[in-house]
Amino acid sequence: MSRTVKGSPHASAPVLAAYRYCEAVTGHQARNFAYGIRLLPTEKRHAMSALYAFSRRVDDIGDGPLDPEAKRARLADTRALLDRMRGGGIEEDDTDPVAVALAHAAHRFPIPLDALDELIDGVLMDVAGQTYETWDDLKGYCRCVAGAIGRLSLGVFGTAPGTGHSEDELERAPYYADTLGLALQLTNILRDVREDAATGRTYLPADDLAKFGCTAAFRGSTAPPDADFTGLVHFEVRRARALFAEGFRLLPLLDRRSGACVSAMAGIYRRLLDRIAKDPAAVLRGRVSLPGHEKAYVAVRGLAGLDARAVERRGTGRPV
Repeated sequence: MSRTVKGSPHASAPVLAAYRYCEAVTGHQARNFAYGIRLLPTEKRHAMSALYAFSRRVDDIGDGPLDPEAKRARLADTRALLDRMRGGGIEEDDTDPVAVALAHAAHRFPIPLDALDELIDGVLMDVAGQTYETWDDLKGYCRCVAGAIGRLSLGVFGTAPGTGHSEDELERAPYYADTLGLALQLTNILRDVREDAATGRTYLPADDLAKFGCTAAFRGSTAPPDADFTGLVHFEVRRARALFAEGFRLLPLLDRRSGACVSAMAGIYRRLLDRIAKDPAAVLRGRVSLPGHEKAYVAVRGLAGLDARAVERRGTGRPV
C-alpha cells in the first residue's frame, strides 16, 4: 500500500533514495551551489538539493530544444505537479524522485512553494523572448527566477532569534534573501552575455545598452564598434555590488552553518563579479569562472563566519 509523503523526522528508504538522486543532480550540475550546501547539516542539505533539482528541471525546460508551445505545456505540467505537492498528493513510491524529495522537504521545513510558481513565471518570460527596457523591468524578472530561490532557501535555513537582532530585522530576512538572489542573477547575466546573445536573448536593460552604445548583439569575441562595453560592465558591476552589500545583511540573521552556506555560494559569485570587473572583455571571449582552490577558500571563509562578522561591523545601510 502506498504512503503519502510526510515530514517525519526519520525519512523512509524511498525518501532517502529520492534525496540521494537530488544530491547527485546537484553535485553534477551545480558546482558553485554544491560548495555551499556541503556545509549544511544533513536534513537541510537534503532539502536544498531537492529545491535545486526541481528548479533545475524548470530551467532546463526553458533552455531546452523544444518549441515554445511544447515548453509551455511542460511548464504547465510542472505547475500541476506543484499543486499536487501542496495538496499532499505525492506518495513515497511515486516514480518522480524530485517530487518525493521536495514534498518531504516541504513538510519538514516552512518552504514557500508558491515561490516556485514565480520561478515558472520567470521561465515563461524567457520562452516568450521578453526583453527589458529598464532596470525595474529586469528586476521583476530577476525576482522571479532568483529572488524566489533566495526566499525558498530561507525557508530551509530559517532565522536564528538568538542572534540578538530585533524582530523587525529578522522580519526583513526574506527581503535580504530576495536581494541576494538579484545580485547572483545579475552576475550570471554579465557572465553569460555572449552565450545568451548567441541564443537570441538579451537581458541587460535596453536603456543601459543605449547609454553605452551597446545596442548591437554581443555575438563576437570583441565589443561592437564604438561601444563603451567596459563602461556598461562597470555600471552593472556597481549595481550588483550594491545588491550584494544589501543582501549580505542576511548572514548575521542565520545560524552558523546556514550562514556559512549562503556566504560560500554568494561569495563565489561576488568573486566572479570582481573578475569580470577587472577584465570586462573576458565575458566576450568565454565563460569566466573561479578555480577550485579559490572556491574552497570562499567556503572556508564562510564556515569561519568572517563575512557575517564583517556585515555586523559595517552596520546597517539603506535598502537598494
